[in-house]
Amino acid sequence: MGERSEVIPAPVPEGRGEPVGTAPSQDDSPPGPLGHLLPGFRAHLALERSRSEHTLRSYVADVADLSRWMLEAGIDGPDLLDRDALRGWLAQRHQRGLARSSVSRGIAAVHTFFRWAVDTQGLRHDPSAGLRGPRPARHLPEIVGAAALADMLDGLEERALAEHDDEHSAALAARDWALLELLYATGARISELVALDRGHVEPASHVLTLTGKGDKQRRVPYGDKAGEALALWGHRRETLATRAAADAVFVGARGARIDVRVARRVVTSALELVPDTGARGPHSLRHSAATHLLDGGADLRTVQELLGHATVATTQIYTHVSVERIKRAYSQAHPRA
Repeated sequence: MGERSEVIPAPVPEGRGEPVGTAPSQDDSPPGPLGHLLPGFRAHLALERSRSEHTLRSYVADVADLSRWMLEAGIDGPDLLDRDALRGWLAQRHQRGLARSSVSRGIAAVHTFFRWAVDTQGLRHDPSAGLRGPRPARHLPEIVGAAALADMLDGLEERALAEHDDEHSAALAARDWALLELLYATGARISELVALDRGHVEPASHVLTLTGKGDKQRRVPYGDKAGEALALWGHRRETLATRAAADAVFVGARGARIDVRVARRVVTSALELVPDTGARGPHSLRHSAATHLLDGGADLRTVQELLGHATVATTQIYTHVSVERIKRAYSQAHPRA
């Protein structure tokens, strides 16, 4: 094997930012006939449906957008809505340039909202019943090659093990290496690692217990390199951690559990130094881990369990990535391709 090029990501500044999950107060409710229902809807999503913070924000924002559109359209109450009116709102979102996936998410949000409103708020009918949107386009996920990822992770390791001017910067370097190694080793969602507590890490057996969508837990293994990175971070964690960190594995520069937006910036900063890829953000490492496992011979069911997909159909997109790579290699190498 040839020598790997040195890739050492620069430190990532951690801004103050608002804490993730800050809900708007009732006084901040958007205008329109649905605004007064949004705090209750948000509580329903959080407490009864255990939706992620990202889903909470997105669904509430989508229903708030519908509420504003109703105000502009002169529709004074939800009982005056029908399916055609909702199609008008969706058409306006499309005209504003929203992605097909955002339009589809809006449909899911209003389905959930109106079912809740009928069941608990006395709404007489569900105007979203039977509403369907565009079929989401299936995009092959952006992935990073195994060699390029190894170079990037080796650069993070070298930076973590290097001499530092102070213990604070040394701790941040160790944390960033552990975060990236663990994301790639387990294929976890960034939100799952941000929520990870030390009691859910088993160093002796190299296993994590992750809590995924719908509060479903799964146990996933990780390799030796991720274990080394976690051990170094565990040694330096107390330099950053305050009482506010509680039992969080990953801690931010200010001493509390790391903010998911800061964690995303750490990953994006590292990936920006990887050449010849458009992959950005934590999900690129999830995609890459799944694809590399399948390329290495792992079966689809194993990868499904590792990623925490509800159905194997979701995991099958990664087989398409592998097939596309085989086809490209075939076209370049076969004399009669």
